[in-house]
Amino acid sequence: MTEFYDPTHSGPSSLRSRLAAIYGSVTRALRRIPLHSWFRTARDTLKTLFRRLWTLVKRALSRATRLIVKVWRRAILASVQIWQWMKTLWGAVRLSPAMQGVFLAGFAMAAAGLLAGANETTAEAIAERQAEDLRYSLSLVVPDKVHDNNLADDLATVTDTVEGELAIYRARRGATVTAAAFELTGYGYGGAIKILFGLDAEGRLLGVRVLSHSETPGLGDKIEEKKSAWILGFDGLSLGNPPADRWTVKKDGGQFDQFAGATISPRAVVATIKRGLEFFARNKIKILSPERAKKETG
Repeated sequence: MTEFYDPTHSGPSSLRSRLAAIYGSVTRALRRIPLHSWFRTARDTLKTLFRRLWTLVKRALSRATRLIVKVWRRAILASVQIWQWMKTLWGAVRLSPAMQGVFLAGFAMAAAGLLAGANETTAEAIAERQAEDLRYSLSLVVPDKVHDNNLADDLATVTDTVEGELAIYRARRGATVTAAAFELTGYGYGGAIKILFGLDAEGRLLGVRVLSHSETPGLGDKIEEKKSAWILGFDGLSLGNPPADRWTVKKDGGQFDQFAGATISPRAVVATIKRGLEFFARNKIKILSPERAKKETG
């Protein structure tokens, strides 16, 4: 018979006995339920599966460890053997001048082969990048609105009595040459300054850009369009605008600003731009000739 709590009885021992009786009653009731035995069977099955899985994992780890140790030992033995071969080879090379020559020749041939292979692999990519850079630079000094051709493909060579042989990129609208671009090099404080010009058919500057230089950062490098707008001040000017004697910096009595702490760089750029305008004036007929000859001399 099931026992119940009697409030007339008190004390810890009486309470524990009644709780034990309740626990026993619940346990006996659960044992009578069929699902209780199913859960117990599932638990035992899972335990068995986990034991087997753990056994398989331990075996796999043991085999992997043995394999790693075996491979490591072989690698050490091979390294020792290679080291012995290298010592023997070095001893032979060091003692024999002939072997030294053979060794150096082999090394040189291998290096040359690697360089040749690298050059062959990258030559096409480098040429394509250079062509892209050229097209971009030309677009900065010759606007698209003045031509309908590809300037980079319309190349002529003009030989001048002062500047020598220069490559000319012609802008055309139909068969008419509407503008031209070319490069000249001046020399500033840090060395060579490479400048690209774009001029229309009347000799007016469409654009000027410094392609490369070695001028002082923060001072002379303001000749770059990225550093300041100074170079944009030449757009629309020509050999007569301003007059020839005004084509220099203000410090020398000219029209153009110099930079604070840097006069040599802008002075060199202005002088080079003036040279470019004079070159165009001397060779205007040849530059604007509609003929598509690759080379013109005179």
